Amino acid sequence: MMNEHGKSDNPIVPRKLPNKGNMSAEAMEERGLTKGNSSEQNMLRTQGRVGVQTALGRIRKAVEKDRKQKLTALYHHVYNVDMLRESYYAIKRKAAPGVDNVTWSYYGENLEQNLRGLSNRLKRCAYRAQPTKRSYVPKADGGKRPIGVSVIEDKIVQRASVLVLNQIYELDFTGFSYGF
Repeated sequence: MMNEHGKSDNPIVPRKLPNKGNMSAEAMEERGLTKGNSSEQNMLRTQGRVGVQTALGRIRKAVEKDRKQKLTALYHHVYNVDMLRESYYAIKRKAAPGVDNVTWSYYGENLEQNLRGLSNRLKRCAYRAQPTKRSYVPKADGGKRPIGVSVIEDKIVQRASVLVLNQIYELDFTGFSYGF
């Protein structure tokens, strides 16, 4: 039965036991939906991605329109919180931590607060990259190869910069760039 215009319908609650698996407490209770949007947390990531893709698309269109145009106002795209969030999710989750020993999952526990702080430091030009953790990996010939591991915030900023710069230089190198 439909409610009047502008009002929500009553939620449909299953009264049958779930098939295989553990039965959750809510499965047999006749509870309605919780107040508020249960998908609110996911909407933030989705909306951010749309905004980031739109901003990157505008950069790309400007370059397509006039390849000799000088783009002088790109930094605000790098410190945009949505761009930093997208960059965070693009980083390898199992990557080795840097000198601060902060892992991807640990940084993500307070992700929004961490990204806002990072964005503010970038905006004020107060952000300073941390030292790189140096490790040596043995080579087949008996030598050692130096490997530098950045801290998670440096990786986020680097990825955000790459996302912005890719929109500019991808058009120049399309057709003859083979990844080296």
